[in-house]
Order: sequence, then C-alpha cells, then structure tokens
Amino acid sequence: MKIKAGIIGATGYAGAELVRILIQHPQAELRAVGSVSFEGKSIAEIYPNLRGIFENILVNEEEVIDKSDIIFTSVPSGLSEAYAVKCLRKRKKIIDLGADFRLEKPQDYEKWYKGRYKEQAVHEHAVYGLPELFRSQIRKAEIVGNPGCYPTSVALGLMPALKEGIISAKGIIIDSKSGITGSGRELTRNTHYAECNEGFSPYKLAEHRHIPEIEQTLCKITGNLERVTFVPHLLPINRGILSTIYADLIEDISWERIVGIYRKTYEKEAFIRICNNGSAVNLKNVRMSNFCDISLHMDQRNGKLIVVSAIDNMVKGAAGQAVQNMNILFDLPEITGLDFIPPAF
Repeated sequence: MKIKAGIIGATGYAGAELVRILIQHPQAELRAVGSVSFEGKSIAEIYPNLRGIFENILVNEEEVIDKSDIIFTSVPSGLSEAYAVKCLRKRKKIIDLGADFRLEKPQDYEKWYKGRYKEQAVHEHAVYGLPELFRSQIRKAEIVGNPGCYPTSVALGLMPALKEGIISAKGIIIDSKSGITGSGRELTRNTHYAECNEGFSPYKLAEHRHIPEIEQTLCKITGNLERVTFVPHLLPINRGILSTIYADLIEDISWERIVGIYRKTYEKEAFIRICNNGSAVNLKNVRMSNFCDISLHMDQRNGKLIVVSAIDNMVKGAAGQAVQNMNILFDLPEITGLDFIPPAF
C-alpha cells in the first residue's frame, strides 16, 4: 500500500518541488495539496508545468491532514506548531520544511525568528532531520524538523573533519552563495530581476537566521558549542547553494589522509559524492538532484582545510531531503523516488 502524502503550502517554491518529487515517487500517493492563498484553484493554474500531470484542487489544511498519513508543511515560521498539534492528535506524522522545529532552545527561536514557541509540548516529539547525522532518531520521530539549506551544506561539509578531530572547532569561517529561490516565492527588493540580475552581493552579514542552526548542529558533532562566522551571498541564478568553509588544521596531515577520512565517513551514503584529485565542485553537477558534492583542499602555507560543498537548495536543501526523511520514517530505501540524475548542462 502506498504512503498517503499531503502538502500544506504547496504553492511556494519548496512546496512545488515537493509536488514534483512526490508525484513521481513509486511508494507514495500525493492525496492532497493545500494553499491559503490559492484555495479552490487547481495547482496547475499556479504551476502550468503540471498540466495534464497533476491538476488537483488546492484545499484547506484540515482536508490535507485528514486525507494523508504524512503531512509536509512548507509555510513561514510560526505556523507549523499548530499543524503539528493537529497531526499528533490524529496520529499523523509531519515533516516541517519551515523553521519551527529546527532549533532546540526557545530563546534561540525568539532571538533569531522574533517569535515564541506557543506549543512547547509538541517540541518533545520533534527530531532534527539531517539523515546523514541523525538517521536513528528520525526513524522513531513523529515530527521532523527539516534542516535549512545553508546548514545542510555546512554540516555535511564539516562533519567528517570535526568527528575525526583534525580541525579546530574555533574560528570556522563559512562563505556561502545561494540561488534566489532560497528567498521564497514572495518578492523582496533584492530578488527583483533588476536588482539581482548581473549582480552579486552578500546579505544579512553576521545576522542570518541559519547561524544558530549551524552552530547547534556543529555542537552536536563536536560536543562543544563554538561560534562560526557565516556570510551568505545571493547569486543571480534560480537554484543551488555553494559553501566554501575555512577551518584550522590541528595536526600535520596529508591531503590524501583527509580525503580518506571523508570517503570512509560517507562510503555508505547514497547522496554524498567526494570529488577526485582536488577538483572543485560545481553547482551545475548537483542541480535538480538530492546529491551533496564535496571537494577538499589544503592551504598548507596557512595550515587550513578548505571544504567546498554544493547542493540544490530546493532538493537536498529542502524538498528532496524532506522526502528522504519520509523514506526513513516508512522504512524505505532512502534513494526511493530521489534517484534523479543531474542534467549535464
């Protein structure tokens, strides 16, 4: 029997990507899609690429929850807690692509998202959903907080080096670039075509909301809370995230040994690819896929490891990772429905 899936917030970019993936998933049936803004319309009216393929009418959240075994919420922060309460009461699982279940400390959420947890009890049922780090916890979860796109690229890039203790947890610098879909479907000044086309600039320097999530995840890897320097940039492309991460090496170690550590750590991970021979990753090689490509480089003169990771922010950074979490929850191979080959150009 197929998994009955539903999406609340199906007309945002991440929601639309969930639709694309779930209607092709061999073990899932997309039973209901919801939208506050476009309720009563066919989703194919909003996204004409779905004409003749999936033309379901957009319904309210109650109908989505009632028709589904698992509910994906792709909505702004502050809204998913209430949906989680309803799902728990009806014994439905929920995967939230927003920020409501990413941060463990209420004070962090209040500081960075300017809101408060209104349903504190539901957070006891939540697990942070980065499969490569927390797979065993995800299997038993009722609520999965799907990671942010930047934190995914950073955690996957740093995890092997931090676990092996070859780099210092202090002084890590993260330079990340994202396509404009990371800002969501609602238009902002810096995502106007005239503003972002032929431009390239940093934004939210030292104040991006993903900083506490990055630090929280790295703390779980190392056992120590260390602050990072994180600077995001907006690329004039639709999708993709590339993070270049700088960390101090603790010991004199060869590049070959570092590569060996990364390969051993990720040898059984279907979606992690380590580049060969010191070549650098390229966003085009992960586009439209659930892969995370990682390349490793040494600055021997300064005793630094440079890690570069690339993901598609709408797939591994959002909808693809959410479906990967669904596969774990329902004891399916994680690659199920996610075996996309990135286009060559």
